[in-house]
Amino acid sequence: MRQLYIKQKVFSLSEKFTVKDQEEKDTYYVEGSFMRVPKTFSIMDTSREEVALITKKVFSFLPKFFVEVNGQEVLTIKKEFSFLKARYSIDAAGIEVQGNWLDMDFQVLHNGRVVGEVGKEWFSWGDSYRVEILDEEMETIIIALVIAIDCVKADQAAASSGASV
Repeated sequence: MRQLYIKQKVFSLSEKFTVKDQEEKDTYYVEGSFMRVPKTFSIMDTSREEVALITKKVFSFLPKFFVEVNGQEVLTIKKEFSFLKARYSIDAAGIEVQGNWLDMDFQVLHNGRVVGEVGKEWFSWGDSYRVEILDEEMETIIIALVIAIDCVKADQAAASSGASV
């Protein structure tokens, strides 16, 4: 089992942050495309090679995010039409999320087996998440999934703050 931590800096316009291990060493680097269309987040390993890419689909009636790992599309997160509460679905072959993923408290399952657990770190400045990797082969997919869900949450928050103005 390996523990990783994702901590985003509050008020960071560059949209750059790192994923650290339990010894606080950088394991992944994440860079967002600030003010560009389509909105993307690139996840790179320690040698700065891209291992995953998150892209928000443009010109879509409802928001949709695509996640690629090592050049292969592995999952899609899309908003579903609903009148009351925002609902999202995750489409992925063999990957399932159980728990409250909008509150960042969930398990990641692959073919019915728990491969990762995610929990929000409370009492921290900015968004911080603890990610337990139970299957190291799934590590990049799990990290990409957590960052993609965080993108969905940020997109939803931006949309609702824009609608209330």
